[in-house]
Amino acid sequence: MGSQAAPAEKYKIIQKMTRRDNNFLNITWLCKYAGVSRSGYYRWLKAADVRTAQYEQDKKDFEVILAAYQFRGYDKGVRGIYMRLLHQGIRMNRKKISRLMKKFGLKCTIRKANPYRRMAKALRTSNVADNLVNREFEEHGPRAILLTDITYMFYRNSQKAYLSTILDACTKQVLAYVVSNSLEVDFVLETVNHLIQEHGISLNKETIIHSDQGCHYTSISFQALLKDKELRQSMSRRGNCWDNAPQESFFGHMKDEIHLEGCNTFEELTVIIEDYMDYYNNDRYQWDLAKLSPNQYEKYLRTGNYPIHV
Repeated sequence: MGSQAAPAEKYKIIQKMTRRDNNFLNITWLCKYAGVSRSGYYRWLKAADVRTAQYEQDKKDFEVILAAYQFRGYDKGVRGIYMRLLHQGIRMNRKKISRLMKKFGLKCTIRKANPYRRMAKALRTSNVADNLVNREFEEHGPRAILLTDITYMFYRNSQKAYLSTILDACTKQVLAYVVSNSLEVDFVLETVNHLIQEHGISLNKETIIHSDQGCHYTSISFQALLKDKELRQSMSRRGNCWDNAPQESFFGHMKDEIHLEGCNTFEELTVIIEDYMDYYNNDRYQWDLAKLSPNQYEKYLRTGNYPIHV
């Protein structure tokens, strides 16, 4: 028996050996050889009913964890599960959640730092706007700083589509998005128009649209649209993804959580993204948003009413 094994594992081996029909080994000798006490072994035997009861309770609690993990089909980590349970009126210690996930073999995707962060690929042009945000993403409240960007979505044998979003830097709500199978500037303009249609009443002349220096955002048509809608424009410094960090983080988490393995058409991709956006805004709780979803957090900031009562 390996000396590094836990006492409980050694007790199990001793019990198994002594239950053999042809066993001639003495318990005292086995305990001495295993490096455990004889009294400890007998205490472990007497606690069998307690261990069985604990296992059954752990199994019952794990079923609750598993249901939270599988909610709406999107994988979640320990904190995501904790917040999902919290919104169900269940308070379960994060260490317990982690222990039971490990015990029953439930694993979630762990995001790793990307050494090849996508840099803004902009042409040097006089149309580049100043960086008005300076990474002050949350200080000015909802609808003050809006972040926008484009990302690739791969499906069906590396078919490529494009997603344009506008994110509230304070509440982390996705306020507008458009999926396109083309990189034409039009779908970025359409994203802004969706923003105005859905949230125009909550915007004002001080609202800033912040982006990288990509050609879509330095285009005359995009800048003319912002001017027409009386929105201020800001841009990240060249090649500095941290100046638009919350937007980059959103794309990263979305790609970790969304499943496109069975997606075969652009139409199916659109449906999947629509479902994720609804899930993200309404049911994906975030630790830094007071354990609320983006829509809940915006309402909490607006009304002062905190929705969790446990």
